[in-house]
Amino acid sequence: MAERIISMYEAIAEAIAQEMERDPRVFVMGEDVGFYGGIFGATTGLWKKFGDERVRDTPISEMGFVGAAVGAALEGMRPIVEVMFVDFTGACFDQILNHMSKIQYMSGGQLKVPVVLMTAIGGGYNDAAQHSQCLYGLFAHLPGLKIVIPSTPYDAKGLMIQAIRDDNPVMYFFHKGLMGLPWMTIIEATWAPVPEEPYTIPFGVADIKREGKDVTIVAVAMMVHRALEAAKQLEKEGISVEVIDLRTLVPLDKEAIINSVKKTHRLLVVDEDYLSYGMSGEIVAIVAENALEYLDAPPKRLAVPDVPIPYSNTLEDFVIPSADRIAQAVKELLG
Repeated sequence: MAERIISMYEAIAEAIAQEMERDPRVFVMGEDVGFYGGIFGATTGLWKKFGDERVRDTPISEMGFVGAAVGAALEGMRPIVEVMFVDFTGACFDQILNHMSKIQYMSGGQLKVPVVLMTAIGGGYNDAAQHSQCLYGLFAHLPGLKIVIPSTPYDAKGLMIQAIRDDNPVMYFFHKGLMGLPWMTIIEATWAPVPEEPYTIPFGVADIKREGKDVTIVAVAMMVHRALEAAKQLEKEGISVEVIDLRTLVPLDKEAIINSVKKTHRLLVVDEDYLSYGMSGEIVAIVAENALEYLDAPPKRLAVPDVPIPYSNTLEDFVIPSADRIAQAVKELLG
């Protein structure tokens, strides 16, 4: 039988639907998640199947509906709440920073907050500075949250089901450019084989998307695909690149990173988030603390410089790492 090929948005919606069928406590809320199916398709078909009671369109009030999700979770429900763009989490940051992430700790584990907050990240389609950020490094910095960032439809489904079943608050970041939406840029990995039956992918287990021996590249989301594209280019020049997709930042698979660097002796971290105080610096620090003696060259970082994402197509392409620049950074590592 031929493998079933679906998009990332279909994989996410299917994961949510299967968990809603399995567990009556699971429900969805957010802006345009009902009839519209979510602006990026993550709730496609759910309203028609489950109705208004379990798929709830909300007013444009992130503080209100994220707070309602936290309250519902404390009362035994398992809400999935969509914040349309990660940039909009500024409007509900207190609920995430001081409530969703802290209540379980402050109650001594007596209260659980099984909320999945899913949100769209990433640029590349000229939506300017307030709709194009990633910001997962910001939330990974906050104790109490699990941080999930899929890069393929297969990972998206398994990680979503795992997130819904987790008793901790989980932030689930999907990249708009990988969702497979007809009005977005389509890349090869947007459509991929995904099993129809439910399955989970454990948190804290990175995936080696490509094995190599000369350089390790660590990335998430769209940058995984840019790194794989660069690796194909470099292979023609006899350079073997290993590409690690972290899949989750919290928990983080430190062992996979360290073991890869011990093998390749060189590290490049590629990130669509901002350069300073983020994922790229954290991974470099982990390698410096645990595998410094294995490095044949100083680690390199390639990320968005510390500027807002530009509206201009030319400037946006300049600040977001490309496959060509990744390949060039690898060559610089190799001297």
